[in-house]
Amino acid sequence: MTETGLEGVVPAPGPEAAAGAGKAAGAPAPAEAVGDAGPRPLGVVLDATGNTEVDAVLVRLQDADLLPTEDHVEVYEDVHRGLRDALTRLDDDNRS
Repeated sequence: MTETGLEGVVPAPGPEAAAGAGKAAGAPAPAEAVGDAGPRPLGVVLDATGNTEVDAVLVRLQDADLLPTEDHVEVYEDVHRGLRDALTRLDDDNRS
């Protein structure tokens, strides 16, 4: 035991450590730090489903790469609506 009775306690890091807090080694800098606040493509690859109608709707997802985050909801809702309509038509075709 030490004089303070705080054996094994690690002192708080200084201000220089706080500046690098949350950064993993080799991690890219946040967009704000490099001055690039625009949208950046995710590079998600879309695989063909085999249904041309569904594939056409899914292509709309690529639009989200070019839009700010707050506009993604509109794209996702549009794709969801298109997929729901395509599934409804498939169900209707199978009932006939």
